[in-house]
Amino acid sequence: MNITELARQLRVSPSVLLEVLPQMGFDIGKRAIKVDPRTAQRIIREWKLKIAELQKQQEKEKREADKEVRLQTQAAPIVLPQLITVREFADKLNLPVTAVMKELMTQGVLATVNELIDYETASIIAQDLGFQTIAEDQKPDVEKEIEHAKQAAEQEPKIIDTTSPIRPPVVVVMGHIDHGKTKLLDAIRKTQVMEHEHGGITQHIGAYQATINGRKITFIDTPGHEAFMSMRARGARVADIAILVVAADDGVKPQTLEAIQIIRGAELPLIVAINKIDRPEANIDKTKSQLADYKIIGEGWGGEVPIVALSAKEGTGIKELLEVILLVADLHAEELRSLVEGPARGTIIESRIDKREGVVATMLVQRGTLHRNDPLSVNNVGYGRVKMLRDENGRPTDEATPSSPVRILGFKGAPAVGDVVEAIDADETYKKTSTTTDRSKQVLDAFSRVSRTSDDSEKKYVIPLIIKADVLGSLEAVLSELQKIEHPEVGVKVIHRGLGAVSDADITRAMDTGATVIGFNVQTLPTAANFAHEKNIPIRKYTVIYHLLESVKQDLEAKLSPEIRKIPLGRIQVARIFTINGRITTVGARVQEGRLLPKDIVDIERGGKALGRANIVEIRTGKDTVAKIESGQECGIRINSRDPLQEDDILIPYREEKIVRTLEGA
Repeated sequence: MNITELARQLRVSPSVLLEVLPQMGFDIGKRAIKVDPRTAQRIIREWKLKIAELQKQQEKEKREADKEVRLQTQAAPIVLPQLITVREFADKLNLPVTAVMKELMTQGVLATVNELIDYETASIIAQDLGFQTIAEDQKPDVEKEIEHAKQAAEQEPKIIDTTSPIRPPVVVVMGHIDHGKTKLLDAIRKTQVMEHEHGGITQHIGAYQATINGRKITFIDTPGHEAFMSMRARGARVADIAILVVAADDGVKPQTLEAIQIIRGAELPLIVAINKIDRPEANIDKTKSQLADYKIIGEGWGGEVPIVALSAKEGTGIKELLEVILLVADLHAEELRSLVEGPARGTIIESRIDKREGVVATMLVQRGTLHRNDPLSVNNVGYGRVKMLRDENGRPTDEATPSSPVRILGFKGAPAVGDVVEAIDADETYKKTSTTTDRSKQVLDAFSRVSRTSDDSEKKYVIPLIIKADVLGSLEAVLSELQKIEHPEVGVKVIHRGLGAVSDADITRAMDTGATVIGFNVQTLPTAANFAHEKNIPIRKYTVIYHLLESVKQDLEAKLSPEIRKIPLGRIQVARIFTINGRITTVGARVQEGRLLPKDIVDIERGGKALGRANIVEIRTGKDTVAKIESGQECGIRINSRDPLQEDDILIPYREEKIVRTLEGA
């Protein structure tokens, strides 16, 4: 074939073709005119492969460049719900649906445009495409949180009985990052430890109580970073008094204004703590002037807001601040009256999963009294039962009254910070949520039901699972089948479920919880596979749901204690009692059925009723010791028995068989 014709088929000039061919390994000179047909076919085949490889590389470089541009130009994270269709996801990213589906396929997710994917999968895909995301329920929304605070206040029952006790005030501390909120709380803790050696703060659980002049004050320790705006707003919702911390050397900053907005929206009495007065550059008057610009005017300037100057670092002004808190509490005493009797109601202020204890949550009791064994309902959905209560010092307690921070063990799923908890009959709440027709809600409900298959009894062995599936339908099917596994001694608990490939986050969860990672019709990300290998975390993959269920059932059956079955080997009648020496009795006996061996274990029956158990020591016929005696023979037996033997007692030798139990045979 002529070089010119070959170049025409490859859509390249002859000169470029002759220049590239040696680089591809073909021994063809730059002045060649023809090549043989076989070589021409090889050139065409390998040229196409080379072009495809170059195009793939160019596409990869373009994707990386686009990703970098998006990361640099994205103004704010894209807000995504917990479940979203592929089409809606593509719209959020402002990308073609095909581009998103292609990226999903690279992660092992085969989803159509109308199928749902979960937030975790969407966030991974978005990150690979160069986008930052945030979950919808984590989106900082001050206005929304303020509205929640007002609604929560309206839902509180009005106190008609003015004789109800006044609970300790709940104080939330807010302010700009690095203005000393944490230092202030630490300073209060140190003061309490020095003044009350036996009641000092020994363990931080997100809230604690301090005592001043014999009265208690509850502090909520809220995060100070801007990303936790939502959590701070929730903190304001459960508080009675707010302390705004402003650094004397830095003045009013963006997060200071944000905190002011939250406090005003929640209609909380305000105390200003001007911190860091020990700094050389501190300017208290300037700080007060800046606050006045935002209508926060101190009492000394003709306003009504108490302002306390202090140094958390030096410990000065702390006692004065605590006294001011009590004074403000006294001014709002009627609002602090709370029902002590009746079911408890409170708000979650901290939640985590402990390797040894499981789900651990800190709750601030706001009404009623929480007791051990109380059923727990979170946002009208049953969530478990109180197994243990601990106070802020880590000590076990049997109850928690209003304004008490208490650590709870017994949640079957981790509640979110800000969730409302009520101690009521959870069965009714399940009925309330069972009529929903929303598909995504049904999936989450299925997950909750599977999670509740673990029994409250500590004796029940529960296998924790992390389930990843390719599409929502597969996930629903797996959860539904797992829900059907019921047994009084063993069970499963799905601690996390999601769509898409097994990720690094799944391996981390498995490390933290001891869970088994199960992938259904999905792949494992290379980084996750390496991570799992390094940490010795097994990943099980299935393409048939029956195989997945059989594997889980085998794991559960392996934890069932075997059934012990006795197999009778003979029947021997005691004919005569010869001697009794302690627990060793010598008897004359007749073998009615089967056989008897030395060192046999025998059951003793008298009058058809079981009497006890004994060990054969020796068997004799005449003066000779024998190794076996069989049906129809008579013999002398030395037997070790705790129960005294009598004539006509029946000895039944036996062997034990261990019978492997199954879930179906339970």
